[in-house]
Amino acid sequence: MMMLSGKRALVTGASRGIGAAIAKKLAAEGANVVITFEKSVEKANEVVEDIRSRGGKATAIQANSADANDVKRSVAEAREFLGGIDILINNAGIIRVGQFDQMSHEDIDAMLDVNVRAPIIASQTVIPHLGKGGRIITIGSFFANNVDWPGLTVYATTKSALISFTKGLARELGPQGITANLVQPGAIDTDMNPANGDFSSLTKPLIPSGEYGTGNDIANAVAFLASEGASYINGASLTVDGGLTA
Repeated sequence: MMMLSGKRALVTGASRGIGAAIAKKLAAEGANVVITFEKSVEKANEVVEDIRSRGGKATAIQANSADANDVKRSVAEAREFLGGIDILINNAGIIRVGQFDQMSHEDIDAMLDVNVRAPIIASQTVIPHLGKGGRIITIGSFFANNVDWPGLTVYATTKSALISFTKGLARELGPQGITANLVQPGAIDTDMNPANGDFSSLTKPLIPSGEYGTGNDIANAVAFLASEGASYINGASLTVDGGLTA
């Protein structure tokens, strides 16, 4: 039996990687899905067509997560397409790597805007439309708790902010029967962080299995948190890293 039959979900930044895997998994569990993307039109359309080819309902909305007005517009358009929203997945995120004392203000602002402000604005905009059983799930990073290498100071800061954001949402929304949770991926094989990339030689020895995870590993966790089976999980941070931080 599908866990999310009839649910309506918005997944931000879902044209590829973890976001695409989440969108497809939610659809496979019966949800109707809207994804947002900034530039990857073809990849976004591929995700939508994959869902539709399996009998699901889906569409893609172009939106810049660094633009608060775009974030609000995407929520409004998703609600119109879906006829409502039950699940918000704050997935869109960016990374800029560099020594802190040399990092430009533009890079700092970009990460703050996309990784912190966008989830805040999207959640604030969607809350009036969520009913009992609503879900807000945000995608963070294991770097929120472990900054293992230099050059990640600001990125890790933006991801750690999502922990307190999630806990605050849980307190505020719990009385309405809405849960807020955080999923913190470890080393996941994506375009941004390929399993054969520059950091793999440093990362793989720290993982008990010696292997990177996949987008599906994160999508499975998200789908469960979005389901009725996770109704008593609220304000939690779930690290999915194969034991990297054990």
